[in-house]
Amino acid sequence: MSEHTNTPRKLPYIDKAHPALFKAYANVSTQVHKAFDKAGIGRELVELVNVRVSQINGCPTCLSIHMPAARKAGVTDLELDNVAAWPTSDIFSDAQRAALHLAEVLTRSSTAAPLANDELHEAVGAALEVFTEEQVSALEWGIITINSFNRISIASGHPVMRAGYR
Repeated sequence: MSEHTNTPRKLPYIDKAHPALFKAYANVSTQVHKAFDKAGIGRELVELVNVRVSQINGCPTCLSIHMPAARKAGVTDLELDNVAAWPTSDIFSDAQRAALHLAEVLTRSSTAAPLANDELHEAVGAALEVFTEEQVSALEWGIITINSFNRISIASGHPVMRAGYR
């Protein structure tokens, strides 16, 4: 019988153990950013979504990367302070709300099975009221991608990125 300790066990960095796989994921991320650019999705919205997905997944590494990136992209401190409560906050635009709704539905679908088909259809329908199909597709790819990177960092036990914080 093993005793539980408060000292976390060092996890293998799966990105370092299989660099070719990680490089492929990085290439997917590059392609997703090209899709954002082509579809006219700005960095501000992308980073707001990245922050929310990383919050839901509880990924401290990704939050330490995407919070500063969101600020640099123009997301306000007020928006960042309220993003966890976006459904009840009146500070977000219709586009932000649609993107955040889509992000939550797609992220929760990976942690709670099964995803009610109606919920996904409703979220996509709401997104299509403010975005084109190309933009919704790019957003979905971005949400899927940040979810993957969250899981890579969580599985690896990547540290919080402290650079740029006081």
